[in-house]
Amino acid sequence: MALSNLHSIAAHQGSAAPGGDRPRLGQMLVEDGALSPSDQVRTLAMQARLEARFGDILLAHGLIDHNRLYATIAQQYDCEIADLETDPPDIRLIEIFGVERCLRHGVLPLRKIRGKVVVATARPEQFEDQRPNLEALFGPVSMAITGETDLHSAVLDNHPRALAARAETRVPAAESCRDFQSRLLPRVFAGLVVVLLAGLWAAPNLVFLALTGWAVLTLVANSLLKLAIAIGHVRARPPAPAADAALPAPIIARLPAVSILVPLYKEREIAGHLVKRLARLDYPQELLDICLVVEADDTVTCDTLDQADLPGHMRQIVVPHSTLKTKPRALNYALNFCRGSIVGVYDAEDAPAADQIRQVVRRFHERPREVACLQGILDFYNARTNWLSRCFTAEYATWFRVILPGLVRLGMTIPLGGTTLFFRRDVLEELGGWDAHNVTEDADLGIRLARHGYRTELIETVTEEEANCRFWPWVKQRSRWLKGYAITWAVHMRNPRQLLRDLGPWRFFGVQLLFLGTISQFLLAPLLWTFWVIPFGLPHPVTSLGAAPLVWAIIIAFLASEIVSLLVGVLAVLREKHRFLIPWIPTLYVYFPMAALASYKGMLELVTRPFYWDKTSHGVFTAPLDDDEGTVSPPLRSTRRRV
Repeated sequence: MALSNLHSIAAHQGSAAPGGDRPRLGQMLVEDGALSPSDQVRTLAMQARLEARFGDILLAHGLIDHNRLYATIAQQYDCEIADLETDPPDIRLIEIFGVERCLRHGVLPLRKIRGKVVVATARPEQFEDQRPNLEALFGPVSMAITGETDLHSAVLDNHPRALAARAETRVPAAESCRDFQSRLLPRVFAGLVVVLLAGLWAAPNLVFLALTGWAVLTLVANSLLKLAIAIGHVRARPPAPAADAALPAPIIARLPAVSILVPLYKEREIAGHLVKRLARLDYPQELLDICLVVEADDTVTCDTLDQADLPGHMRQIVVPHSTLKTKPRALNYALNFCRGSIVGVYDAEDAPAADQIRQVVRRFHERPREVACLQGILDFYNARTNWLSRCFTAEYATWFRVILPGLVRLGMTIPLGGTTLFFRRDVLEELGGWDAHNVTEDADLGIRLARHGYRTELIETVTEEEANCRFWPWVKQRSRWLKGYAITWAVHMRNPRQLLRDLGPWRFFGVQLLFLGTISQFLLAPLLWTFWVIPFGLPHPVTSLGAAPLVWAIIIAFLASEIVSLLVGVLAVLREKHRFLIPWIPTLYVYFPMAALASYKGMLELVTRPFYWDKTSHGVFTAPLDDDEGTVSPPLRSTRRRV
């Protein structure tokens, strides 16, 4: 049996005798000379405050050999040890029980012998809970012991396509965009193009005026929202660090296990740095389950990770090949193999704060179940690289430190960012995970959470990542975001009445403004730019209508919106770390027009290839903290685990 079973079986009977007179695992190991009494006491003390199994703690700290542990557990339960490599399971039995159920409950039907079905389990203390379900399908069953990773590998060897297909369809069809390419989008787009061309041919000035009116309307609404947020931001009382620090931490009886999903694709430059950054997380390693999610055909990342010295709490999860290659599909697939009750998501280039997981666990402990998601703050470690990185940093500071908190204060639904997200796992599974076809799966999931009655809260913990500071990669990334915003809006507006009932009028309006308003602003921005010719006495379609007051009202609205944007930008960078960006805020008026170009690229792809993931390259600029080798905790021995 391979060393890959670090987080393996549920040997959690060190402190209590399960199943009546069954001996305690810890005591058996001590009596057998495999564990010292002092290590038993120390492990039991750790188990008392952690949601970790007795055997997992022993393995994580190198206190016992895994083969000795499994042999003792088999003796404890008076059963055999399953060897899934030499004796693979019967595919038909797995199909009867269900692949996902096998993974969820840690059981695997193996074979039928003398009228009984032998079922391997990675969680023997929970086997009796599953016995009624198993016997209802198979009749009498008997138990065998296996490791969790061995169980996962056996399922994958026999059913990779089933899990991969399920990853693409976990979200119900009514809430997914997966039928857009074949059915809805071409017809809608063709209709809009026909109407627009016909209007331009019949009454070009009228069409220009109508589009300009819509652009101005969304501009004014967006500016008023920003102004309200800015006022709220100024009035909001800043937190009192000293007082908060003096408050005792809430008592958490047992710290929960936390799974972190890190989707990677062609990340030769970033993978080594990522492992180093994640090793800084200050959370018990036996409770951390860091899953590095890679595509099966991504030999670049797989080879890079194979050469890395992965700590024991990190493992690769290999996603089977598919024509659909999106981040949400990979996340859905990996969700099957998570073992934590909290699931987080990081990007490849992220450098999270060391205490981030502890803050997340504390916040979830303090909040009711309806708070199902926590969104952290994103910042950049290469903010001073060039002008584009400075503008990107200012934009993110505005979004995460002013706009999102303002939306929360106003009671609106917030679109999630793609990283530093943490979920209650049961809620995430209840909603079907991420829409595998949506290229802004984060924003979509934020809306779906709200529609199902759950809330997202912001948490004051920072993850630094790499600012996209090259022109064309920036345009490609922004085009994907805007395409995803359009898809997300279209998905949730399939049934406007239902969306209105789910969210209520105020949040419904917020969705229209944040999604449709944002798309409209970038697509129609060139129309508003044309008004700059009027002060210079140049001809303009609107002036030909003879409505001078209207023209000047539009210009004033345009100028007022720019002033509001400038104010919000300055408020966002007043913190000491970002004050150097204040002189660069006015240059955002040159920065944001690039998004107009991105919007046209995104709308073209919306029709031609709506599910195409235009990947952002990482690792161009390295975080300074990666050079500080002295602060990196020494990793555990690599287990080379790949699922």
